[in-house]
Amino acid sequence: MDILTDGPTLVLCGDFDARSTSRVRSALHERLEESEHEVVVDLTHVESVDLPALRVLAYASHAAPRTGHHVTLRGCGPQVLRMLHLSRLIRFVEVDRDAA
Repeated sequence: MDILTDGPTLVLCGDFDARSTSRVRSALHERLEESEHEVVVDLTHVESVDLPALRVLAYASHAAPRTGHHVTLRGCGPQVLRMLHLSRLIRFVEVDRDAA
């Protein structure tokens, strides 16, 4: 998995699975520390995703408001959306439907 940053945006590319969760968690934590309010996680180039990976995003989205931040998921493809719905983690994340 490749992780790129573009201002407050974290761009994930490749397979987002249990093997990459610690790297994504660290990168997301850095974006939250450096941004003023909003962090966007761009999943446009994610080829596959699993439940542990989505839990990282759901936890960050749920915890971010405690520190005055906001996390939005952008570019969620059909597989990501399906996994979010099946796992019911969709309740804990905000998906940018306009950019999907």
